[in-house]
Amino acid sequence: MKKIKAIWEMMRLEHGVMIAIAILIGSLIALEGQGFPTFDKFILTFFTALFLEASTFALNDYYDLEIDKKNKRMDRPLVRGDLSPKTALYLFGIFFPLGIICSYFVNLFCFIIALITALLAILYDAKMKKIKLLGNFYIAYVMAIPFIFGGAAVVTKDTLYFEIQPAIYIIALIAFLTGSSREIMKDVMDFEGDKEKGVRSFPKYIGSRWSNILAALIYLIAIVLSFLPFFMERFEIYYLNYYYLALVFLTDTMLLSTSIHLIIKNKPDLKLYRKFTLMAIFIGLLAFLLPVLLKIIEVG
Repeated sequence: MKKIKAIWEMMRLEHGVMIAIAILIGSLIALEGQGFPTFDKFILTFFTALFLEASTFALNDYYDLEIDKKNKRMDRPLVRGDLSPKTALYLFGIFFPLGIICSYFVNLFCFIIALITALLAILYDAKMKKIKLLGNFYIAYVMAIPFIFGGAAVVTKDTLYFEIQPAIYIIALIAFLTGSSREIMKDVMDFEGDKEKGVRSFPKYIGSRWSNILAALIYLIAIVLSFLPFFMERFEIYYLNYYYLALVFLTDTMLLSTSIHLIIKNKPDLKLYRKFTLMAIFIGLLAFLLPVLLKIIEVG
């Protein structure tokens, strides 16, 4: 049981579930509330997300082992000694190709998205992590691309071009911004260990205090953007939708609270606020999901 728990922790499978939900939301938005993606598309996209997420996190922990030891990351199974570095490589070798194979059977565009994202993940784990200024935006990209992937998954023809609904763009952009902020917060948390390894991050160039303020400002931009679907008619399902507004208001309240603390406190509890913002992101996902589900119930 201890091994199973350690494998779950290393592969961060809860993140995989959230990515799968993001893909489903992208698919439902693309279908404009007219129904669900077919069962085979749903299963294939779900396992594409789960396998690629799990494998790249395993590889991440393998490359990060020494830095994580210096940062005393006892939440990491490799640091605790619950799993060996070789196990992380085995898990990567099994799940990475499975994720690519699943994407191939969705459609051509999804296969290309998955392949590019997976190769970037390897590059990030092996090289980009040393330059966190780039790595942060890669992680943010990983949080945004599932919505595009979900929209592409329901395309019926193998094509490299398809029209994406405005709501998919806006949710992807919000995810990108919140992901960037959370990564900057993590840079501040890991600064001491990163400094010894020569990692170039925001705190190295602008200091921890200004890095926290930068993260807060990016959250504030995401908050402003989140109101656009409610007030702009082009966002259709979300336009003047009070279910959306209620959940977005809750999400934004949590992000605003985090932003204020990041700005006014010299040493905010970043570990706590990263967990808090992850919860806020999950509620934000529900804000985009619920109106589509209600539309499907209304139509069908």
